[in-house]
Amino acid sequence: MLKIKEAIIVEGRYDKIKLKNLVDTTIIETNGFRVFSDKEKQSLIRKIAQTRGILVFTDSDSAGFVIRNFLRGTVDKSKIKHCYIPQINGKEKRKAHGSKEGFLGVEGVSDDVIIKAIRKSGATIIGEDEQADREEVTKADLYRLGLTGRENSEKLRKALLKHLDMPSYLTANAMLSAINCLYSLDELKNIVNELEI
Repeated sequence: MLKIKEAIIVEGRYDKIKLKNLVDTTIIETNGFRVFSDKEKQSLIRKIAQTRGILVFTDSDSAGFVIRNFLRGTVDKSKIKHCYIPQINGKEKRKAHGSKEGFLGVEGVSDDVIIKAIRKSGATIIGEDEQADREEVTKADLYRLGLTGRENSEKLRKALLKHLDMPSYLTANAMLSAINCLYSLDELKNIVNELEI
């Protein structure tokens, strides 16, 4: 499994499921074209890009390139890398019909194709290029900070998400993933201690 510094941006949940088995990093879905109107998601992607960079990994069809180009215009160009899969004809096993253009998407290509594409993209592979530089926040840390498993946890989480300008609909796990892109454990502790509820 590759551990990379950059967060990966994919189109949908099946792409995310595929990559989670191959890459150790935060993976964010655009939910297809929904990202065009989702200002909170755009803001989250920009913040993560500023902190650790992003790797755009969309399908090789025209829809994938529309999303890729949109993100190019949304994020600082120095913080974005692009990962391309070849245009391979076929259809994913779970689908009754192939895509309009007849190409496999990220979810449909082989693991080997994905790993090669990530390596070619210039992604920062931890352990090969550099070491991780901050202590990750864990689920246990969220509990200790009162963000999960307590009577007021939901209220505190919502206040934290609002304070951090993150999407209000993030689950605890998605919030943890986003926090690990942006903040160290000490930074998170300080932010939570300053929240007024």
